[in-house]
This record gives sequence, structure tokens and C-alpha cells, in this order.
Amino acid sequence: MGVRKRERAEAIKEAKKTQYFAKLNNCPTSPRKMRLMADLVRGEKIDKALNILKFSSKESSRKLEKLLLSAINNWQQKNEDASVEDADLFVKEIRVDGGTMLKRLRPAPQGRAHRIRKRSNHVTLVLAANDNTQSN
Repeated sequence: MGVRKRERAEAIKEAKKTQYFAKLNNCPTSPRKMRLMADLVRGEKIDKALNILKFSSKESSRKLEKLLLSAINNWQQKNEDASVEDADLFVKEIRVDGGTMLKRLRPAPQGRAHRIRKRSNHVTLVLAANDNTQSN
């Protein structure tokens, strides 16, 4: 491995030490509906993000709230001595990707059939500490 490549890899490892993530795979909600809620919490501090998700009436907000709590718990496991309030964590990145699609058939008039696509998604939520560059 070259020197520049090794230095870059070490820099990425150091950056990942301040990031904590959680994943949700094969969630049976369409990615479009999930992205509506993900866009609301992207870049927010965790207490504000939890309030947004808690008081939203959409079903996808319940799943994202659970995922955010899981990411906070992952942070607490690595930083047992620190408190969440003092850490100044925020949602650095939240990605919603399309998952598997269940293909079903629905009867249509005159003996035809229409294909129904039941979509699912994968959500990756990344928390980061040191809120120096964020201005919320």
C-alpha cells in the first residue's frame, strides 16, 4: 500500500471514531415516504430530531425514531462515561435507499392483471459529535 493511500485510510479511520451509526434494512415502507421524514431530521441535533419524529403522525417516523434511539445507544456503548446532553450530537447523515420489491398481481378488467410493486427500503443513520461546523 502506498504512503498516500495509507495516510488517507488512517484519516478516514480517525474520522469514523467520532461517528456512530445504525442501520435499518428491509423496512416495508416505500423509500419515497421514508425520505419525507428523513429530510426533516437531517442535520438536526438529536433532541430536536427526536421531538420531530415523536410528534409526527406518519408511520415512518416511528421507525426512524427507533433507529435514532439505536444510534444514540451505540454512541453510549462506546462512550460510557459521557452523557448524551453534554456530547452535542447531531444527525450528520441519513440515507434512504431502495430495498427489495415484492411483486404481486391484482386482477384487472377483461381478464387482465396489473402488477403491484410493494416497495421496501434501507435506512442508514449517522450521528456525529463535535458540532463545531454545524450552525443550528
